[in-house]
Amino acid sequence: MKSPSLLSLLFIILISITFNTSSFAKRAAIIIDYDTHEVLFEVNADTLNYPASLAKIMTIYIVFDYLDKGKLTWDTKLSVSKNAASQRRTKLYVEEGTFISVNDAVRALIIKSANDVATVIAENISGSEREFAKLMTKYGKKIGMRKTTFKNASGLRNRAQLTTARDISILSHALISNFPEYYKLFSEKKFTWKDKTFTSHNRLMLKYDGADGIKTGYILASGFQLAFSAVRNNKRLIGIYFGGDTAKQRDQSLTFLMDKEFEELQTNDTKKTTKTNQTKSFNKFKIVVGTFKYK
Repeated sequence: MKSPSLLSLLFIILISITFNTSSFAKRAAIIIDYDTHEVLFEVNADTLNYPASLAKIMTIYIVFDYLDKGKLTWDTKLSVSKNAASQRRTKLYVEEGTFISVNDAVRALIIKSANDVATVIAENISGSEREFAKLMTKYGKKIGMRKTTFKNASGLRNRAQLTTARDISILSHALISNFPEYYKLFSEKKFTWKDKTFTSHNRLMLKYDGADGIKTGYILASGFQLAFSAVRNNKRLIGIYFGGDTAKQRDQSLTFLMDKEFEELQTNDTKKTTKTNQTKSFNKFKIVVGTFKYK
């Protein structure tokens, strides 16, 4: 990991002195280079915390995998149970006894972050949300999420449902790399269901240069969370932020960190290019040994 700059040190100091109560989660952040897996910045990256709606990334990951393996199609109809329809907000308000397509269900999770639809997916794949949560945890272990335990498909609070910023960065990386075509759905900004249009909760994606996903999260016990991806100059960074006091503060903090790391990468690339050009220029000359009339 790189030595943190003065601004990074100031950031670490600020979050280290921030008080924590039962209502506020511990703050954590990590920025990784997508291509090299290098950790560019981290603080409290292995601290256990509630994933909130970032748990839905794994729910979507499993749907993508089932689509890839032919176990589901985009047109597959998922049945809505009484249990699914009764889930707490945020929700799409699907009704018991009705159906929703996989296509609409995935978009409802990405854009609306619908808890009821997350349960619909879980029950249709595994029979119950409890069994689906076991499947989520199994998938997580397989891709390297060593400290994560899932207990439901939505991220609604469960004391045993815990993850870390590092594990969410691993999940985000796996989703992008394993399902690059499906991942493009995360860049969509709107979703229409029964003549009602919903706008993405990911406000930072709407305004950050190069942003293309992924997911916001919030419950009172976790604070405001964000898993985020952006590409600039053919370089992708993944940023995770946990424990924001507000959505605005979370977005501003992650913007600062992402900007800083993009700037440092650009600076390093410029140095490498300059060094390469100097070497090429040097190679244009030849060394000749001999005697000469003039100095």
